[in-house]
Amino acid sequence: MSLLERTIKMVLATVLAIIIAEYLGLTYALSAGLISLLSVLDTRQTSLMVAKNRLLAFVIAFAIAITVFFFLGYGLIAFALYLVLAVPLLYYFKIESGLVPITVLVTHLMTSQSLAFSILLNEFAIFAIGTGLALLLNIYMGSNDSQIKAFHQTIEQKMKAILYQLEDCLLHQNGQELNLMVRQLDLDLDAALQLVYRESDNKLFQQTNYQVHYFEMRRRQNTLLKQMVKTSLAIKEPSRESILLSHLFHETAKQLSEKNSAVTLIDDIEQLLEVYRQRELPQSRQEFEMRALLFQLLQDLERFITEKTSFYHDYKNDTEYD
Repeated sequence: MSLLERTIKMVLATVLAIIIAEYLGLTYALSAGLISLLSVLDTRQTSLMVAKNRLLAFVIAFAIAITVFFFLGYGLIAFALYLVLAVPLLYYFKIESGLVPITVLVTHLMTSQSLAFSILLNEFAIFAIGTGLALLLNIYMGSNDSQIKAFHQTIEQKMKAILYQLEDCLLHQNGQELNLMVRQLDLDLDAALQLVYRESDNKLFQQTNYQVHYFEMRRRQNTLLKQMVKTSLAIKEPSRESILLSHLFHETAKQLSEKNSAVTLIDDIEQLLEVYRQRELPQSRQEFEMRALLFQLLQDLERFITEKTSFYHDYKNDTEYD
């Protein structure tokens, strides 16, 4: 939710709640606005959860308040006892978000010095108006689809750039920018995931978490990219095997996209593994270490591609994938 959208909703919720409460002739109408102000939250799911928690908190807190005030009156000692009982209970049930707004309503009983049904009904009406109006306004949530699509493009472009740079590193040992590139990609993935988590919480009846799973898959791939960067930087000179592997990095970068199954790349890796197996045994310790690094790099690349093929098979029939 943008700052402008949040501001508009908070102002509307507060003002409308007060107007409705005053129109209905409720006392302490300003409290309806306060509760509404506190109930405008970032997502629909969060708003519903907090509203449910506060309703339960209302029931518990008022049950305590009614009992305490009935036996001890409306003085400070009674209010302190109410807090001693209500605070741990609300925290125990993890509904402490209702503590402050509901306690404000409880103080109205002290001010009125009455437990009459009309007084209790007045407080419940204030609570219902404030909470209900905030929920109503939170039905509308601005879409983040354009930002999510932009993250798709940005992240795929940066992944391609890293893969092409890995190709260049294997061919020419030129990989000075690789560590910075994967760190920047990490920041983009964190921002994208924060956005899609929030967007997911705004969809109450969605069937899948496609966007969340997509960016989580890309984050796992970036973890593998970090390992591949570390391995490739340890390879100090080109060889026939490294040249063949560099071509596979090039092809992976070329085919990288949201819709591509990447199945053919798995076949290419199997063919390259067979070439590695048929090569003569290394003749020196240095050659052995280089081949071990290349084999590790190839295995990480295979895992990188497998992440995408698994995602493709999970979502190829999903409407969001079309």
